[in-house]
Amino acid sequence: MTAAVLVGIAKTAIGGVGAISVALFAAVLPARESSGALLPLLIVGDLFAVHAYRRHVDWPALLRLFPSVAAGVLAGVVFVARVDDTVMRRTIGGLLLAVVCVHLWQRRRGARSAAGAPARAADATGKPRQAGRGIAFCYGLLAGFTTMVANAGGAVMSLYLLAAGYAMLTFLGTAAWFFLIVNVFKVPFSAGLGLITVDSLALNAVLLPALFLGVFLGRAGVKRLDQSRFERLVLVFTVVSSLNLLR
Repeated sequence: MTAAVLVGIAKTAIGGVGAISVALFAAVLPARESSGALLPLLIVGDLFAVHAYRRHVDWPALLRLFPSVAAGVLAGVVFVARVDDTVMRRTIGGLLLAVVCVHLWQRRRGARSAAGAPARAADATGKPRQAGRGIAFCYGLLAGFTTMVANAGGAVMSLYLLAAGYAMLTFLGTAAWFFLIVNVFKVPFSAGLGLITVDSLALNAVLLPALFLGVFLGRAGVKRLDQSRFERLVLVFTVVSSLNLLR
């Protein structure tokens, strides 16, 4: 229940909470099954995020990313099909620790940019700087792989959007549409690998009220949060959960 609530909060308020959801699902379910069990809940959360930010999206940027993201997802499908539950669990733990490192690097880089080079940020329209094709390919490939293996592509995508210098609403809208499309794209592969089953869908149905509660809490509390303190707690809990998966 807690993990489902956190999914709702992650999609409507603080994206970093999503890493805790991944870790919690992998801790209480077999690692392979946890990936498929979480995916439908993420899609429902994505629908709420898209509804909130549907008008703020940079479609050209998404079109540049999708070919490499699709390749990354397919690489993740091959990986999941070939490894056992122990490797899968440890991979999820390792990816989540990497997510924490990326997040900390993002914050440090963002603080330096704000202090020393404000002119590099996007303009008021949210129009980003153009990223090179090679950079976009690398980001897309890594995002596709991490989201297929561990539903943990959020940090990679956030890093790409941060580097491009998006305004806040365009950042949120582009990320929302990206994950809705990519997560839907993953469904047939997850089902084919046996990660989404009748039992997992039944579990999703039970957890939907908790997800809706998380969405409500996220929307109601996003303007009242002490962002810095909350993010530190998220990172601590994510690290602890990740280390538990690496055992």
